[in-house]
Amino acid sequence: MLNKLKERWQIDSNFQLAIIFFVFSISGSSTLVVRKFIFEFIHVNPDWPFLVKALIYLLTIVPLYQASLLVIGSLLGQFHFFWRFEKKMLRRFGLKLK
Repeated sequence: MLNKLKERWQIDSNFQLAIIFFVFSISGSSTLVVRKFIFEFIHVNPDWPFLVKALIYLLTIVPLYQASLLVIGSLLGQFHFFWRFEKKMLRRFGLKLK
């Protein structure tokens, strides 16, 4: 299974795969921590309609997560992998980058 993932992601080593998994986990965890502060700053409370909270989440947290993937990935030497990953993700959102 890991070999299929390495082939799909064009990765050479298990070490590089471990770094990529680490970046995904750190980015996700840190984004959840930051989400709490953003929602407190905006004063989002549980009484707000779900759609409003979901919209705020999409407009703030999703871009923050994408940026954190690039920053943390770059710091750990995996910029090219995460840049390809980001371009693929942006294409899914309807945006095109070269």
